[in-house]
Amino acid sequence: VNKMSFVHLHVHTEYSLLDGQIRIKELVEKVKKLSMNAVAITDHGNMFGVIELYKECKKQNIKPILGCEVYVAPRSRLEKQGKIDSEPNHLVLLAMNNIGYKNLIKLCSIGYTEGFYYKPRIDMEVLKKYNEGLICLSACLAGKLARQIVMSNLTGAKETIEEFIDIFGKDRYYLEIQDNKLREQLLVNQNIIALAKEYGLNVVATNDCHYLDKSDYDSHEVLLCIGTRKTLNEEDRMSFKTNEFYVKSEEEMLQAFPNFK
Repeated sequence: VNKMSFVHLHVHTEYSLLDGQIRIKELVEKVKKLSMNAVAITDHGNMFGVIELYKECKKQNIKPILGCEVYVAPRSRLEKQGKIDSEPNHLVLLAMNNIGYKNLIKLCSIGYTEGFYYKPRIDMEVLKKYNEGLICLSACLAGKLARQIVMSNLTGAKETIEEFIDIFGKDRYYLEIQDNKLREQLLVNQNIIALAKEYGLNVVATNDCHYLDKSDYDSHEVLLCIGTRKTLNEEDRMSFKTNEFYVKSEEEMLQAFPNFK
């Protein structure tokens, strides 16, 4: 029996415009070098890089996992008012099969044609309709579940979990933990592990990769500045704050989560 090997399921390529910095060819080369047999693509709100990743993976004999980190409207995708609707929650969706792939395309299209408000957004209504063949991960600190945990809203967090179990069942809904050295993330991880036990859910460790190597941190910060029209010396600019958002090796991931071997 092959031992379970770690693969990256939360990856932003250069198609996460002005946010991701990973070139697809280099990504596939790196995961091959790290002896990983699969890699996912989960760009923000779009699937622009999916075909390129698929072709590159096939060339290198790596399994492509086609996905998207969608934006979920706080209310309905059709409501577009002021600040309340301009801060959608993140959610990672991965296609399990061809039906899932088609549903993912459908969801991304709806995000642009019906839900667009600053960003392409879907909502729970269309997720209920087009979730067949999709695996759902609870996402990063900008996911609804993590946001509720950070705000100490455990009742809300449980309601969110129940809402997603209702749509995806316990076999297709995974709670996501990350090791990015951010204080809020440590709090989220502890709570997620406890909630997963309570609800009988699986936990998945990801790294929310936005750049290829640790040394790419500085150039990625410049990219964020371009995207947010700020300069590096502005204190209130968007920053990832730690240099942990790169394509880590299996060893690095196991060190980060020693209890999850």
